Amino acid sequence: PFAEGNRLLVAATDVSSRYTRRGRKEYERMAAYIRDIIRGKHGNYMVFFPSYQLMKDVFEVFTEMELMKAGHGLQLVVQESEMSEDARQKFLDAFQADAADAVIGFCVMGGIFSEGIDLKEDRLIGVIIIGTGLPQVGEERELLSRYFNEKSGRGFEYAYLYPGMNKVLQAAGRVIRTEKDRGVIALLDERFNYSQYRKMFPREWHNCSKTSLNTIVQQVEDFWTDKA
Repeated sequence: PFAEGNRLLVAATDVSSRYTRRGRKEYERMAAYIRDIIRGKHGNYMVFFPSYQLMKDVFEVFTEMELMKAGHGLQLVVQESEMSEDARQKFLDAFQADAADAVIGFCVMGGIFSEGIDLKEDRLIGVIIIGTGLPQVGEERELLSRYFNEKSGRGFEYAYLYPGMNKVLQAAGRVIRTEKDRGVIALLDERFNYSQYRKMFPREWHNCSKTSLNTIVQQVEDFWTDKA
């Protein structure tokens, strides 16, 4: 494991990707978080979503923001559901350490960009994870849930929580790849503050602090100032 001081790990208390919460207001909050994290430190980030649909909805809201209209040196790249090898490479090549524009990659959890990619040092300075990655409710999942509930009373954990957190950890692992890497991991869903989810965190995440739209810019600025 790399030095804890190389990473700012925060979990938001005021946003959620729950289906019951989804809508314009929540998408604006998610987009505001992306904007504010970039304000805290201009650089290259990947934003991971639980589905293509949510990614598309938040992307649309984000591109309408004043930040984008003002042309604040941002380049957006978006994962497609079907991508050729060339298209994948072009996506990754956008993440350059010394580029004038900050690059924001919109990606899907559990997809091609959430594992096996190495964007070292300033090629990637943060990962923003929207939602808990829980699989969609379906017949197979419910069968699995019932089976483990009968066995151990832990149906939700086996059918939903473990696979979801596995995707989250996979995405979070993109940002710190070497001892020289520093970066931000922002978990944007209030459920990451629930004990049921915290129990799933790896040991080195014990210092995960809470954040909100009122505090995120300052937390990011402070982290990078401390590391200067």
